[in-house]
Amino acid sequence: MKKKIKISICTGTACFVMGASEIMLLEEKLPETIRQSVDLEIEGLTCMGNCKDRKTGKPPFVKINDEIITEANLVTILDKIYELAGETNAAHS
Repeated sequence: MKKKIKISICTGTACFVMGASEIMLLEEKLPETIRQSVDLEIEGLTCMGNCKDRKTGKPPFVKINDEIITEANLVTILDKIYELAGETNAAHS
């Protein structure tokens, strides 16, 4: 059974300009091994409201399952997906 991972990407103005636009291409960047081992749900959210609380961190914000990732980029998101899938990211080996 595939592990379910839900990814919510903030696409509000600050997040979008700080890199969320690149993160939205996540599905295209996923290796086949990950596509086969996880059930990925990816959504863009107009605004997650995290910028209002400076304690949360800096944009872009991505929520993976229930964890908020701050200053997110493709590498950090892919690493988290590999971690949740219980696999090793071959690009870092």
